[in-house]
Amino acid sequence: MNFFSVVELNDEGDTLEATEYGQAAVGRVLKAQDQFHLGIVVEDFETTLAEFSSLFGYKWCGEISGPVPVTLPDADAVVELGCVFSTTTPRLEIVRRVPGTLWEPAAGGAVHHVGYWSDDVAADAAELERHGFVREATRKGADGAPFAFLRSPASGYRVELVSRVAQQSLERFWGMSA
Repeated sequence: MNFFSVVELNDEGDTLEATEYGQAAVGRVLKAQDQFHLGIVVEDFETTLAEFSSLFGYKWCGEISGPVPVTLPDADAVVELGCVFSTTTPRLEIVRRVPGTLWEPAAGGAVHHVGYWSDDVAADAAELERHGFVREATRKGADGAPFAFLRSPASGYRVELVSRVAQQSLERFWGMSA
């Protein structure tokens, strides 16, 4: 096993705090290699795309947009979602703001969510909930593949779980748009 410790010492060399990390403590729910995009929700969609293109060399697939049925904690709803994925890696998803929903820009333009492929969205969502995450929304993709958004109340960190069933069609779409 690959364990490591982070130890904080005082000026005399005495241990103040020691924290151990390893396979038993890190990566139990989701795997780093399954992380596939960073989502950024923005106020000004076109300006953001232009800025990432001109300054950082990003290229984009076509926009995916339309009414999307979602299940929220207290009701079902239909929201008008619009986003593009970069064909450039590391992969970014730029999402149009949807006022009054979880799809609002993060403070300071920060990352809104981290997207992970999931072999079992329901089980991974339940495991994140067991670790304190709150389910904010679920939905089915065009191909019926489940998606889920969960947020940690402690850190505000948000995760999007995307069924691996959608991986092949999304990767094909990104490739056709390159």
